[in-house]
Amino acid sequence: MSDSSTLPPARLRPEAELARDALSAPVLARAARLARWAGPDTRVDAGGGLVEEQLPAAAQQLGLSGDDAAAYASEAWRIAVDTGLVEITDEEAGTVTAGEDLALLTGSPQDVLGVWLTALEAVLADASVPDLDDLVDAMAEGGEVDLSSLDWDPDAESEFLDGVLGNLYLLTVGEDGPGDAPVPLPALAASVIVPSDMGEPSNEVLEQVSDAMMRLDDQFRLLEPVGLVEYQPIDEALMADADEEPAAPVDESDVTRYGMVRLTPLGLYGLRARLLDAGFDAPAVGDLADKGADALLDGTAPFPPAAAHAETELWLAGRGPLDAARELLAAARGSDPGAPLRRLRCQQALSLVGAEAEPALREVLDDAELGGLARVWLTEHGARDVPAPPQEMVFWLTIDTVAAQLAAEGNSEELRALVEGLAQQHSGFFDTAWRVEHPATPDVLEAMGRLHPDKKIAKEARKAAFKARSQQGG
Repeated sequence: MSDSSTLPPARLRPEAELARDALSAPVLARAARLARWAGPDTRVDAGGGLVEEQLPAAAQQLGLSGDDAAAYASEAWRIAVDTGLVEITDEEAGTVTAGEDLALLTGSPQDVLGVWLTALEAVLADASVPDLDDLVDAMAEGGEVDLSSLDWDPDAESEFLDGVLGNLYLLTVGEDGPGDAPVPLPALAASVIVPSDMGEPSNEVLEQVSDAMMRLDDQFRLLEPVGLVEYQPIDEALMADADEEPAAPVDESDVTRYGMVRLTPLGLYGLRARLLDAGFDAPAVGDLADKGADALLDGTAPFPPAAAHAETELWLAGRGPLDAARELLAAARGSDPGAPLRRLRCQQALSLVGAEAEPALREVLDDAELGGLARVWLTEHGARDVPAPPQEMVFWLTIDTVAAQLAAEGNSEELRALVEGLAQQHSGFFDTAWRVEHPATPDVLEAMGRLHPDKKIAKEARKAAFKARSQQGG
């Protein structure tokens, strides 16, 4: 995933709803409860952790019991310190006080989400650390960790988890992905292990995927309590020794036994915030609602169709139909490389505008760049007395439409079908098309020659492209 490309837009829940989710996430809820519980008698050790004798009281405050209660209480306290909910007032005496950021939890949704993002970073850092028992075993005599004996590279481990979460984000926001549905853990692990150009994975690669699944199983168990994901762990029976009898009959074809993970709405918000901090262009639906039509058409140019539709609906909701149509048409003009796709997005936006916009479309009937799409809109909306377009306008609009489809979809099956239809419906299409005074004419004709399955017609298209390029001085 390159930080120079635009990611599909995320559809975020309202911040007030996300803030409520953040406050109810166990990690932050426990940290806040301990921050409010702490008082003058609370003591911490040199590392800022609660002293051991106070852990039972902290666990009781959190309603925890059992063998892991003290560990969970210790973790909650550390999150309280890391997020600024608690501040150490005297390191030597080990005394604490409520942190300034504790008040943020009763502030605005943005304040709450800011604290939650800090907690998320702390949990992600923990998730990249090996099992504590391995750390203890690897302690060198001088008290420092021998990382080589752990076979652990902190940067590589963090990069691996970021890659997995990045792919989970893409699967969630992409229109071809599962969306809100959970993702099988094997598929997610394979997405960062198996090369995209590999056909059948080798046994070595499959073993790497299996190892990655085990790591991710531990990591997602840690990430669920902070509210980032919903996670169904790997079935314990799958990790039992081969000679052990399963406790109950199992369905070998049940893929859910291998782990299922879903990014929560809060998790989607959190990962997008991290991507933005890392320099990625990670838009959200609604970002363009208060911008001009030029920003809307350019901004939605790389969007998948459903996301562009949703963004446009929000943009239109704040404007009158006639004013919106005029603004869209004005922004659609231009001869730059991005102009055809802008006009396609303009046409799609205008399809959502009612008949009140008709005067704006009639105003551009004689416009060389907009007259064609104006006639299409008027005809589709049942307008009367729509003048027939001159032939040069028909061909110009055809070139413009194909150029837009190329920019939006590349060499798609839909575009291939469009190319075949054009060549079939218009006798002598290429004899006229190469003369069209459109900046994209040579590129469109070259694409038609590349896409058309009939070798004879493809050759005609390439000849026409050569003539068009010569005419334009290329």
